[in-house]
Amino acid sequence: IDQRSYNLGAIGAFGEMVDVGVKTLALSAALSPVDMDALVKEAARVAKRNNVEIYRENDFLVTDLFPASITEGKHVLVIYKGETRQEYLDLKARKAQLVASNQYTGEAREEIAHRFGEMLSYPEWKIDELIGKNSSE
Repeated sequence: IDQRSYNLGAIGAFGEMVDVGVKTLALSAALSPVDMDALVKEAARVAKRNNVEIYRENDFLVTDLFPASITEGKHVLVIYKGETRQEYLDLKARKAQLVASNQYTGEAREEIAHRFGEMLSYPEWKIDELIGKNSSE
């Protein structure tokens, strides 16, 4: 299967999970801007079929859940319903405030990652595992 079809299938699967409430928020693969340009129109159709919305994120919320290198210079589709996009943007703004005030450390930094993990509907053990793995990077 070609990569474009694979990515659209993943968006469809995640869209279904968000639609039925298994996940609050889901993410597409991180793609170059050119690759995302080629995908986003069809991704919007796939999202609509699954009763969800997508938001093209070109400045992804980097936390200790994932290595920053995964999304650096890339675009991600945030897959959501309802107010979840605003909750994501609010969390991103909170992180920016903490960074600007030199307070994005320790407990505050971990809380941002933890909240993002909750939005992704990850279980506590997985959030803790990812933070432990990536907080030193």
